Amino acid sequence: MRNKGGVIFISIVTTLLCLYYLSFTFVSSTVQENATEYATDEIGNIDFTKKQQYLDSVWREPVYNLFGIAYTFQEVKETELGLGLDLQGGMQVTLEIDPSDIIRGLAGRNTGPEVENAIAQANVRVREIGGNYTSHFYDSFKESNPDQSLANIFATAANSGRFDFNTPDDEILAEINKEVEDAIDRSFNILRTRIDRFGTSQPSIQKLQGSGRIQIELPGVDNPERVKRLLQGVAKLEFWEVWDIQDYGASIQAVNDFLVAEEKAKAPAIDLADELADEQETVEGDTTGLNDLEAELAQDSDQDLLGSQVSPFLSLNRSQFGLAYEVRDTSRINRILERDEVKALLNNNLSFAWSISPVVGADGFETLELIALKKGRNSEPALGGDVITDARQTFDQRSRPAISMTMNSNGAKNWRRITGENIGKRVAIVLDNYVLTAPTVQSEISGGSSEITGNFEIDEARDLSNLLKAGALPAPTQIVEYGIIGPTLGQEAQSQGIISIIVGLALVVLFMFAYYAKGGAVAILALVFNMFFIVGILAQLNASLTLPGIAGIVLIIGMSIDANVLIFERIREELGKGVNLLNAIKLGYEKAYSSIIDANVTTLLTGVILYTLGQGPVKGFAITLIIGIICSFFSAVFITRVVIEWMSRKGDATKLDFSFAWSKNLLKNVNFDFMSKRKKAYIGSSIFISVGIVLLVIQQGLNLGVDFTGGRSYVVTFPTPQSATEVKIALGDQFENAGTEVKTYGGNNVLKITTSYLIAETSEESDQNVESALITGLEGYSGLTFIADDSKVGDGFFTISSKSKVSGTIADDIKSSSQEAIFLSLVAIFLYILIRFRKWQFGLGAIIALFHDVLIVISAFAIARAFGFAFEVDQVFIAAMLTVIGYSINDTVIVFDRIRENLENTLSKNFEKVFNEAINDTISRTIITSTTTLLVMLILLIFGGEVLRGFSFAILVGILVGTYSSIYIAAPLVVDLTSRSLEKAQKKAAEASAVAPSKA
Repeated sequence: MRNKGGVIFISIVTTLLCLYYLSFTFVSSTVQENATEYATDEIGNIDFTKKQQYLDSVWREPVYNLFGIAYTFQEVKETELGLGLDLQGGMQVTLEIDPSDIIRGLAGRNTGPEVENAIAQANVRVREIGGNYTSHFYDSFKESNPDQSLANIFATAANSGRFDFNTPDDEILAEINKEVEDAIDRSFNILRTRIDRFGTSQPSIQKLQGSGRIQIELPGVDNPERVKRLLQGVAKLEFWEVWDIQDYGASIQAVNDFLVAEEKAKAPAIDLADELADEQETVEGDTTGLNDLEAELAQDSDQDLLGSQVSPFLSLNRSQFGLAYEVRDTSRINRILERDEVKALLNNNLSFAWSISPVVGADGFETLELIALKKGRNSEPALGGDVITDARQTFDQRSRPAISMTMNSNGAKNWRRITGENIGKRVAIVLDNYVLTAPTVQSEISGGSSEITGNFEIDEARDLSNLLKAGALPAPTQIVEYGIIGPTLGQEAQSQGIISIIVGLALVVLFMFAYYAKGGAVAILALVFNMFFIVGILAQLNASLTLPGIAGIVLIIGMSIDANVLIFERIREELGKGVNLLNAIKLGYEKAYSSIIDANVTTLLTGVILYTLGQGPVKGFAITLIIGIICSFFSAVFITRVVIEWMSRKGDATKLDFSFAWSKNLLKNVNFDFMSKRKKAYIGSSIFISVGIVLLVIQQGLNLGVDFTGGRSYVVTFPTPQSATEVKIALGDQFENAGTEVKTYGGNNVLKITTSYLIAETSEESDQNVESALITGLEGYSGLTFIADDSKVGDGFFTISSKSKVSGTIADDIKSSSQEAIFLSLVAIFLYILIRFRKWQFGLGAIIALFHDVLIVISAFAIARAFGFAFEVDQVFIAAMLTVIGYSINDTVIVFDRIRENLENTLSKNFEKVFNEAINDTISRTIITSTTTLLVMLILLIFGGEVLRGFSFAILVGILVGTYSSIYIAAPLVVDLTSRSLEKAQKKAAEASAVAPSKA
């Protein structure tokens, strides 16, 4: 083998990198355990809020020392291998869309006192009694303006296509309602785009029906402030021209003179308590001590306010360009600038905005610049941010984090004009009314590409670019609820799953060694390297491991084992022909390469397309699959060859075996006529699928979980810790096995229970029936009694603290994108097989077999449900089905590759014979690969617990049917399709030869 040194070098470097990055995961886990211990009381209740407080307290503290380098907990968290919402829980945030901004936007310039008063009244009524916001707005408006119609307010030029002055109130009200609902829907989609780019894995986002609220769950979030900025920011980006200090200095001096005179007049009567209260309202929450404040007030009252420490206005020369003030003074300055008498002294075409990042001076004080913006026509900015088509985090010439942005043609044209007119002057880039940066224009900028620079951290620059790409929210959002939640997959279910997978892998290890002797030990070594590389690279890429990701790893385990089995079987074949050991190893690898590459490329194509187009669990599955395929190929092909060639360096004298006596001739010389059974296989599959489809119709579809359907959600408080897994199982009968999700919420004695039971019914009676079923199930499980008064929880009582209705987490666009990704994956597989095998029959046979396998798995779920096993179909089911597709195409391509080889090496036109020989040649590999993968999933199905049963059942059935379809569906279809093509060709040739003599 060439380049052994390269393989060894890459292996060592990758191993060291994986060890380095995974060490942070270990440290983070230790800190998390300490936080849990700190937040656990004497009876075992864990206060998640207290746990988060502990983690916040060590956020910037060193917790890891590696080779003399100290890492804070923040740095550790940024480097660790994250876990998804299903495995570790995270943060739940409930956001409320503010409809008042929608109403103001529709009213435009007609937003006067009557509109503002109605909005204020509507806000009060919604807080006090709830209900529809626009209805409260209308009632409040009519109470104050009984003779005025809504058309007088909303029939503006901007709304000319919708309203006129004769439009009835009910039509306008309906349109306002529609605008508010559309705003919620747009906010929902934009927020999901934002959090998908936030770096979390498999986040959950749901609409709380009828409330105008959106509920978001983010896994493993460790920086709540960053989340708040991301979710609440409107992302309204604007470009403003900036006034020079000499242009607006007269206005400031006029304001200053006014405040000097005012302060002189009232100085003797200053209320010390009021001043202290003002200081406590500063932006950063800083407070000034009483003694310090008294000292400030004792200063000369005649001192110019622009240099006074008492007044909010500080020195003009604190900034190179204009005004700069201490952060603690900014709220007082804002109040001054809002005063009508102060506004009257300022230019009409001037407005102020604060810079977003404070600067720490030599005196230790933080200052913010107050930047004077030049208003354009109708008080608009010079250019709006809607012209931006792309944005990404990059680095400027000084290697500082920055944002690179691209504009559309109209934006590029205007940007060129603006920069050309302002050479030597400043242009401010403003986000949500805060100035990100205000650079001086050096030259005219053309081409539509620009860079935003500033005092950014990398996370800030990345978040900003994501905000700009995701789009602007149609209305501001406000966080109305915040809480820490436990994992979707409870601790008990996780433990059962981990133990089951470990046991299954242990059995695989024993089987491989028992069958392939020392060769099996090498395959096991490759599997260990493969698994280690996958999790290590996931950590290096800041990716997260989720249950769909674990499904991808299960597929990779099968492919990794399969690659070594292919190689070892080829080596055994060569040894059986009398070839010496070194040549047998060389030929074994060479002959196996084609099959391994074809199988990996087809699966890799699927992974890339799923990652590019998929969302949610599909993307999480794809990431792990892509990484796993690359690691699997490297470890199973290159690492094993280096090890085997080292072990066999003495040639035939080496005691390197690839079988024991009992397995040496096992499954050899098999001569089964598979092709003769194909019609029976067709009939059997058709019957099975038909029964499944009929049952699906009778059962009204699959047993969809809350991920698809949404449901009713309840927060239930108990006096003592509860097992989420056990509660989920206990509620199965009461909810008639409908989809149910149970997770801890705020503490391990509080559970959030969401069920799709009776979700199709919307009456109050159905609400009561679901709640009664919940109470009955919980009373039967816990032995406690339900009580409505939450103050009496304890002493044998539990309560329902809150309830709501939620939409599904798998939105329509996720479904459509997944369908599109799968469809394109099938097209890519067909084209690849067509190119590699040069016959369209192979591609079509493989695609039909895939459809067959998916239908078999779905039918199996329906049949199992008929026998009382109602497996839930949720997000993880999607990952399981993708695993089935990946395994099936891998198995099919391996069989096809041997068929192609046999066709190339024979002159026989008997396709059935050639296909039978190829399948018999690979039968040992087929059985061994499916057996090893089945071992893992069978153990998980039996011992993995109720929560993982649907997941393991889907993959188990998929592996069985994938193996079956490769032999009895895909290959026979190629025979039938090829035979028909040959018959048609022969018939045409015969007709042509019959016509030729007659013409002669």
